[in-house]
Amino acid sequence: MNVPELFDLPWGPLLIFGLRVADVSIDTMRVLFAVRGKRYHAASLGFFQALIFILVVGNVLQHLGSVWHVLGYAAGFATGTLVGVQIENAVAYGLSTVRIVSPHGGVEIANALRERGYGATEVAGYGRDGTVEIVHSVVHRSHLDEVMEIVDKWDSQAFVTVEEPKILRGGSLASRARWMRVPEWARFRYKDRPRS
Repeated sequence: MNVPELFDLPWGPLLIFGLRVADVSIDTMRVLFAVRGKRYHAASLGFFQALIFILVVGNVLQHLGSVWHVLGYAAGFATGTLVGVQIENAVAYGLSTVRIVSPHGGVEIANALRERGYGATEVAGYGRDGTVEIVHSVVHRSHLDEVMEIVDKWDSQAFVTVEEPKILRGGSLASRARWMRVPEWARFRYKDRPRS
């Protein structure tokens, strides 16, 4: 039995559904890698995505008279989109720029981030209701939950934005922040800093 005959069987629509889920999920990851500049990863995924796409579309076009084949294709596309987003969230690939604006907990948040091995830059600012402390940090996306726990501990009402940096140059980025510690001399400069 050759490949086209597999799609003629009663479970052909399910095969189309499954292949379409794989195709769209791979495409989501391909776009993710392309946006982050991983050309070879994106190209490799693009090869397999195109291969599956051609196989599925060719066989769906041969079965346009079958409602189940067409529904399998459409449902596979929708499900593949959901699966692709879930995979992207689970992998949490890449970096995030975190900006924390706190009226009273910025120094403590910055110190706590440094204690966990993350880089943190403090800036004084002025908001609608007076002075604020602004903390900037660049972290791996997989560490965002830990960073948010730190923020919530010191100021649950802090204004937080998270963005994806396009260019990263200089500074310090802890690749394994959970296991790194800031040396004592680096902590000393911020530990007893007077707050405004």
